[in-house]
Amino acid sequence: MGRKDDDRGSWRDTDGLKMDVHADRNTGGLSQRSPCTPPGSAASPDDNSPQRESAFQGDRAVNAADDGVKRSHRGKSCEDDEEGHLVYHVGLVMKHRYEVVFTLGAGAFGKVVECLDRDKGERVAVKIVRNIECFREVARSEIAVLEEINDLDDDHRFACVRMLDWFEHKGHICIVFELLGLSTFDFLRQNDFSPFSVEQIRHMAFQIFRAVCFLHRNKLTHTDLKPENILFISSDYDLEYNHEKKCEKKKLRSLDVKVVDFGTATFDHEHHESLVSTRHYRAPEVILDLGWNQSCDVWSLGCVLLEFYLGRTLFPTHDSREHLAMMEKVLGPIPPHLLQQTRKQHYVHNDRLSWDEKSSSDDYLRKHCKPLKQCMWRRSEDERQLFDLLGCMLEFDVCKRITLEEALWHPFFGPMRPQTQQRS
Repeated sequence: MGRKDDDRGSWRDTDGLKMDVHADRNTGGLSQRSPCTPPGSAASPDDNSPQRESAFQGDRAVNAADDGVKRSHRGKSCEDDEEGHLVYHVGLVMKHRYEVVFTLGAGAFGKVVECLDRDKGERVAVKIVRNIECFREVARSEIAVLEEINDLDDDHRFACVRMLDWFEHKGHICIVFELLGLSTFDFLRQNDFSPFSVEQIRHMAFQIFRAVCFLHRNKLTHTDLKPENILFISSDYDLEYNHEKKCEKKKLRSLDVKVVDFGTATFDHEHHESLVSTRHYRAPEVILDLGWNQSCDVWSLGCVLLEFYLGRTLFPTHDSREHLAMMEKVLGPIPPHLLQQTRKQHYVHNDRLSWDEKSSSDDYLRKHCKPLKQCMWRRSEDERQLFDLLGCMLEFDVCKRITLEEALWHPFFGPMRPQTQQRS
């Protein structure tokens, strides 16, 4: 289905809600929806539908008892709770091999636990999927994708999380992963949202771009790239004194990362749901219902890199019309030909985005959104290169948007390439 290559929810949309740039990310509430609407599917005629949550939530996890899913479709096992989550305890051994040590996270999909692999004497992460058929279906899809990744990258060259095993336990599909550190979002949050440096961003982005480029070459689109789904291999850190802020900040010992959560990854030949991606990282073509392809991952990664640079979400909104208006504040007008093609004509007036620039909402936009080049802290050559790359990634028209193959040859990544691969 693919080829090897040398280069390798939180449901957080609420209609019209204004929020702090990080407020929605510290909640686990779900909007009302059937527990058997699979994550990532379009559950409403508009695109203010809820989003997926990461399968690797760490200490951002919601309490399983409060995940907001309606109490129906109970699992058949007497060891399931009313939401279909497995009821387990520390010391439980699954498959006569994986001993539960503690809970890493929980959410709508199920729970993630750290286990001791008794056969190998190693710690692993096990995702225990809820015993509800829609979630089992998503898990089976994720397993198929992860098996394909393992086959295509058998020498571990690309930064995609490794599936080590999978099995069923009392009706629950369980996926065993290598144990990783904090997500990039969790580290930002625990470090008071202090931005990453340009050099740190370059190091992380090069690994992420190679990993997702590997997916794209093998006809896969991730569809849910966000800081929660990019994990550090190790989140060990040292404390350093920040003279500008006059406080101690955490400095990671390693910036090596991996991309996780392939539950809604989609092959080119498969049906493409009309609504994909978590709100803040959703490409304009998805909002406008123009259809999407692998370039939606490029847009998402552009938003991710800017979040790393700014220490905050680029588009802090829960409303689609406002989201498009924010994009225009940052990137300029949406091209008229895209607005002419959209099926969401209620967003359009006279070939322009229908938006009241004299409203209180526009005041909110002016406060939180400014033109892309004005977001630069300094005007160093490295930052100019980063923002040039971001401008190419955050291009409204997918025909003009840079591919990750091209992005890896952008001058911003020059220092990451071996001397023999340098080119003008």
